[in-house]
Amino acid sequence: MVGENEAWLGIDLGTQSVRVLVVTGDGTVLGTGSVPLAGRREGGRHEQDPGEWWEAVRTACRAALAPDPVTRPGAGKGVRIGGLAVCGTSGTVLLTDGSGRPVTPALMYDDTRAAAEAARLRASGLAVQDSWALPKALWLVGAQGRDRGSRVTHQPDVITARLVGRPVPTDSSHALKTGYDVEREAWPDLALDLPEVVRPGTRLGEVCPAAAEATGVPAGTPVFAGMTDGCAAQIASGALRPGSWNSVLGTTLVLKGACATPVRDATGVVYNHRAPDGTWLPGGASSVGAGVLTAGFAGADPAAMDRRAAAFEPSGVVAYPLVSPGERFPFLAPDATALLLGEPAGDADLWAGLLQGVAFTERLCLDYLHLLGAPLDGPLTFTGGAARSAYWNQLRADILGRPVRVPKQTEPALGMAVLAAYGSAYGTGPDRGLADVAERMTRLSEVVHPRPGRTALFAEPYVRLVDELTVRGWLPAPVAAHARDRSNRDTAG
Repeated sequence: MVGENEAWLGIDLGTQSVRVLVVTGDGTVLGTGSVPLAGRREGGRHEQDPGEWWEAVRTACRAALAPDPVTRPGAGKGVRIGGLAVCGTSGTVLLTDGSGRPVTPALMYDDTRAAAEAARLRASGLAVQDSWALPKALWLVGAQGRDRGSRVTHQPDVITARLVGRPVPTDSSHALKTGYDVEREAWPDLALDLPEVVRPGTRLGEVCPAAAEATGVPAGTPVFAGMTDGCAAQIASGALRPGSWNSVLGTTLVLKGACATPVRDATGVVYNHRAPDGTWLPGGASSVGAGVLTAGFAGADPAAMDRRAAAFEPSGVVAYPLVSPGERFPFLAPDATALLLGEPAGDADLWAGLLQGVAFTERLCLDYLHLLGAPLDGPLTFTGGAARSAYWNQLRADILGRPVRVPKQTEPALGMAVLAAYGSAYGTGPDRGLADVAERMTRLSEVVHPRPGRTALFAEPYVRLVDELTVRGWLPAPVAAHARDRSNRDTAG
């Protein structure tokens, strides 16, 4: 059993910052730390300096641990850190030397410079996307030269190696986009130096004395293999029972669910992570999201715009609000661009159209998952920065035609604290399921119910968008037909 004075530490290596939380077994947050990260963008290229990750982790850990004295494990005083886990951005990859030190910049999750390598992999039968880690790893090796003997490494592995004091295995969640087969639990046959792989929640080692001095995390604290940031956010949402789904709406939109068996998709649009307890976490990531609001309405007050947008339901325009060119989910269309049908009556109408367009995309994602046979009858949870908008939450519930849950705390760092708790005490006790641990450590803020008649009110503009996506050749006809058939129904299956 978990002691009253025990807590777990979650580390999230995000795009914009490193975030650290210290969380007890009942979900109480004892401390937080956050340090910004810088990156370099140029066209389709996006890099970060891996050295900055460690410096940010050191500072954020010390800030998170500062509110309460933390003693070494077993000392009997203060709060004992029972373990930690680290998540990173899915598809971020670099090369390291034999000691685990970076020898290249990190190519970030949305870096698309390896499009040629991705095309060759697809031609060979592998379902990969241009921004996935595998083509970028091949690009890095080609740019560096194969005689250098460098190892392909994922973002969190740089930090766990520093914490433990030696290179450690990677987790199967981050390895997925590097070509790792999570069902066979094997790498593809490629001329790459790839790391050993373990399941998330596996104990990798303990915090070494040097790392303890640098971070303030007690030496001897267990370090557990983590998961990608999307999976971490899903854990933090508590959406882990079969049929449950978590919709993460930030700059872009990500849907992740829980199933007893993988969801099969020959196109690779939907892919499956494997949870630590052997269940499956299918999902996909769209390029549509709230980033269009930031880009199109710089300096605007979102709450004030929401109030004005409420007068335009439905909007006079129909939008597919891509944040950047190309779409990955609910369809694969590298040439897709943002579209706007009709002329808005003004800024408020345009704002309304963009909010509704994101919700239409969300609905289309769920319709596509339904077509694939994914179970959708469990609870749906909203997380991400956009979930702070009460108006948008209500609008999305109306368009989807189903109630949604909004948790109090949804940070990926919380998901890693939950995973560390699962890997330590809970994982060896009678409550072995990750869902059991998450339900103890996550808390619900509210449930938003769709307003009567609103789902039907938005059916016509939704179908209009579906038709336009089909005419442009982006949305396959069978997917469009299924979406039209379900346009007046709730999305729970």
